[in-house]
Amino acid sequence: MKKIIICFLLCMLFFSFCSAPKSDKPQILVSPKGLVHSFWTTVKEGADEAGKEFNVDIIWKGPSIETDIARQISIVEDNINKKVDAIVIAACDATSLIPVLQKAEVAGIPVVTIDSNIDSDLPRSFVATDNIMAAEKAADVLAELLDGKGEVAIIPFIAGATTNTSREKGFEQGLAKYPDMKLVAKQYSQSEVARAMAVTEDIITAHQDLDGIFAANEAGAVGCAQALKSRGMIGKLKVVGFDAAPNEIKALEEGAIDALIVQNPHLMGYYGVKAAVDIMNGKQVEKRIDTGVFIVTRDNLNTPEIQKLLNPVPKTE
Repeated sequence: MKKIIICFLLCMLFFSFCSAPKSDKPQILVSPKGLVHSFWTTVKEGADEAGKEFNVDIIWKGPSIETDIARQISIVEDNINKKVDAIVIAACDATSLIPVLQKAEVAGIPVVTIDSNIDSDLPRSFVATDNIMAAEKAADVLAELLDGKGEVAIIPFIAGATTNTSREKGFEQGLAKYPDMKLVAKQYSQSEVARAMAVTEDIITAHQDLDGIFAANEAGAVGCAQALKSRGMIGKLKVVGFDAAPNEIKALEEGAIDALIVQNPHLMGYYGVKAAVDIMNGKQVEKRIDTGVFIVTRDNLNTPEIQKLLNPVPKTE
């Protein structure tokens, strides 16, 4: 009898949990490519701000690491089954996410992409930096630092991610404007600091006449700076990084990084959710929303404009 009562109570608890009422607010899944880097923390802050402003619940869920495509697909699939009202996603891969996002649209769940798009017209809006233009600026900055000549390397992050592909393309297009600059090495960091540190050391060892490096994301820039510091090479190579994590800012201040190409991840999160809310309310949204890019150096780091970019104040405050 005791076992029967326990089983009955467990069943009641299970059915009570399963039948728990859905929130009265619309629910939006916001799925970043990863959860490790501070870039995504800032995206979340923007998404949460928009969630409060527009009275929607934000479900923040993504894979732990940016290479775990299968996990992100599973997260999207699960939230389709839970009937969320919209999906805002930074796609881990340009092609692999297409089928599950098509499934979302068929189910009447609008899709907005942020930061990293997919190779499809399916998303209602894409909210991101113009990564080709931004990486061209990185080439311009590196060329200025090197007086337009020298051997340089690039540390991209994950082949197949649209953000990465755009930055590679933009940097190489930018370098083409400088006939006395030569790209001598390219190695991927897999968006891991330790891996970026290792490939930086490999590149430096293989190319003794190297003059500069473009590290195309946060992990790449931090790992590159750590490699230079461990080798006592700060100041011997010119380094342009991407994004503005605290460790990158510290490396900039120490001289391990000479310039940062800085996006506005807070606006990506905010405008991604805003676009989803507008779509849910039957409003037209722009197919492409550019959140801008800035060049940050030691000279302008403490200016009001850059400090506002690095430390955004929520609009609702």
